[in-house]
Amino acid sequence: MEEKFLKILKENQNILHKISRLYRDSHDDQQDLFQEIVYQLWKSFPAFRGDAKISTWIYRVALNTAIASFRKAKISTDHFDSIPEQLQHNDNSGISENEERLFAALRKLNDSEKAIISLFLEDYSYQEIATITGITENYVGVKINRIKEKLKMIINK
Repeated sequence: MEEKFLKILKENQNILHKISRLYRDSHDDQQDLFQEIVYQLWKSFPAFRGDAKISTWIYRVALNTAIASFRKAKISTDHFDSIPEQLQHNDNSGISENEERLFAALRKLNDSEKAIISLFLEDYSYQEIATITGITENYVGVKINRIKEKLKMIINK
């Protein structure tokens, strides 16, 4: 089971990196969130039935963890001695100035907006976004248009 879990994480670790960067500003906080997401995925892995795509499940757990951790006084990260080497958090080197500006603008969105736009940027369909976030497909379209307008305003300030 551990090998299967690590293989799935390795194939989908970009999701964890993006969510960590989106919901945390500092590199240390991003690493902490990354580790907390890995822990929550490991904890819930035995219950994953395969009803949804594995990436959909990973996004749901990652987003719920990122949002829930804001409510906690401190993120608990003492679950592992270390993250397996192939899953180490990236150091954000090679990120262009435009990408950094985009992430800075995305961080100014509220939690639900961040979740929706991150899925949209990953080319998830409106139906998949609706499934992950628990809102209707039509409302996904409305929210995406509003978020795009809000991002334009943030970036053009």
